[in-house]
Amino acid sequence: MLSATCHCGAVRIEIPRRPRSLTNCNCSICRRYGTLWAYFPATQLRVSGATSHYAWGDRLLRFVRCSTCGCITHWERIVPTAGARVGVNARNFDPAVLGPVRIRLLDGASSWKYLG
Repeated sequence: MLSATCHCGAVRIEIPRRPRSLTNCNCSICRRYGTLWAYFPATQLRVSGATSHYAWGDRLLRFVRCSTCGCITHWERIVPTAGARVGVNARNFDPAVLGPVRIRLLDGASSWKYLG
């Protein structure tokens, strides 16, 4: 397991392995949050500590953050489904822990296609 914390250390995030790639999405919320997403099955993510969340639009996803410092930790489905995945904010991990990882640009603002 690889672990990280939010800025203040109140929330701990654990993932099973290094991500194969990271996604830089330019949709209206992701570009404002400045996140880099790593995707894992929801059953493989462990989060501990006090969190709060924000949902908007079609309310399928909630963006989870530390209740103390506000760092975005991950997104998850509001209504879990079998085999659902989560997006983990890789910016909470020390870059040395993740190592070299390919970053792909997702055009979430327009086409919902990967541009690279």
